[in-house]
Amino acid sequence: MGLNGDARGGDGRTERLVVIGGDAAGMSAASRARRLKGPGELEIVAFERGHFTSFSACGIPYWVGGEVDGRDRLIARTPEEHRQRGIDLRLRTEVTEIDPAGRRVHARDVDSGSGSWMPYDKLVLATGARPVRPDLPGADAPGVHGVQTLDDGQALLDTLARTRGRRAVVVGAGYIGVEMAEALIHRGFGVTVVDRGSEPMPTLDPDMGRMVHRAMEGLGITMVNDAEVTGILTGPQGRVRAVATTHAEYPADLVILGIGVRPETSLAREAGLPLGAHGGLLTDLAMRVRGHENIWAGGDCVEVLNLVSGQEQYVPLGTHANKHGQVIGTNAGGGYATFPGVVGTAVSKVCDLEIARTGLREKDARRVGLRYETVTIESTSRAGYYPGASPMTVKMLAERRTGRLLGVQIVGREGAAKRVDVAAVALTAGMTVEQMTALDLGYAPPFSPVWDPVLVAARKAAARVRAS
Repeated sequence: MGLNGDARGGDGRTERLVVIGGDAAGMSAASRARRLKGPGELEIVAFERGHFTSFSACGIPYWVGGEVDGRDRLIARTPEEHRQRGIDLRLRTEVTEIDPAGRRVHARDVDSGSGSWMPYDKLVLATGARPVRPDLPGADAPGVHGVQTLDDGQALLDTLARTRGRRAVVVGAGYIGVEMAEALIHRGFGVTVVDRGSEPMPTLDPDMGRMVHRAMEGLGITMVNDAEVTGILTGPQGRVRAVATTHAEYPADLVILGIGVRPETSLAREAGLPLGAHGGLLTDLAMRVRGHENIWAGGDCVEVLNLVSGQEQYVPLGTHANKHGQVIGTNAGGGYATFPGVVGTAVSKVCDLEIARTGLREKDARRVGLRYETVTIESTSRAGYYPGASPMTVKMLAERRTGRLLGVQIVGREGAAKRVDVAAVALTAGMTVEQMTALDLGYAPPFSPVWDPVLVAARKAAARVRAS
């Protein structure tokens, strides 16, 4: 099928919804709109510049590490399945320009280079995020990999299969960096993680990140903190041979860039659409781009309201992207839905160490002018006498005077991470730590001590607030 289209909505003609981006937000929006309106009422055209749709980028480290058996396990819905549901999905097609005044987009076939304009009545921007690639010598050398798409994951696996040496350096110690370090350990590599921060997992406070640091070293990972990478060094054939910092060089047969992502909003910027302080698109509660009645945006290309701080935040997570897509598809399909915001919940792991956080860190609270109290408690995942009980550390922030819960961080073994969901609900509801102490949580010795660790932290935080 060609890129051209000759029908526009209005005057009884079939409306056209154009979606840019074929992953979580974009295809969730397209699928939801299709459920609300049939092909005779709404034509849906989706452009995706890659080879895949509706895949789990979060699962790539586990595929690389061998815990997930095969790429196809990460694909929720194939292009063929989308097409069978009445969505005109065009792979390997990149939108190169948006014309909001003319209600049209310019799309180009990636393989042939041919392109043309397509008019739209409604537009969805789900352009996602782009990995941060440092402007350093050697950053594009063979053996240096980012991990964002299934194509990236396959390219990395191909490199692993033909790399003779077994030394890997991961640059960055956020979620991707930590998870890829674990994946490479599973693959039998010696792993060094180089990070500019004082501790890994910058989404945690440093005291909690220190626990992750110790656990990673316990797995045999070499941790290098407070290190600024100055270049990626190459050998005679141009392949990577080391990562250089201001103080040392770290030999490498393979380098993973896990520095993070930024919103992919170059199209939006060129079209004059509103961007926030973090570079993401700004939307209203209906996920409509501010000031543009017929354009919506969602997923990793937007900023969202943090319900705790009251400020816009950039939180690129698949959970939000799918919810954004549902809201957008409902509204584009003639219904009504809103996305109120987030509290910033995320979980991860390093082998058997589970890591969770929600709400504000200490520096977040200080930045928005909140005064707070913090408590940190040690507990266990089960009743202490029950076999398999393991230690767990919970840190809790509460607003001074009011006692409003501000944030929770949890590090521990089995059963630790998902406990953060209790705190996420409490944050969303605006509960105080005093109110949390009365929560009727489930108890049995195989699952929890009689006082759940989150409630122990809430009791201590409530006492701290009363004494402040």
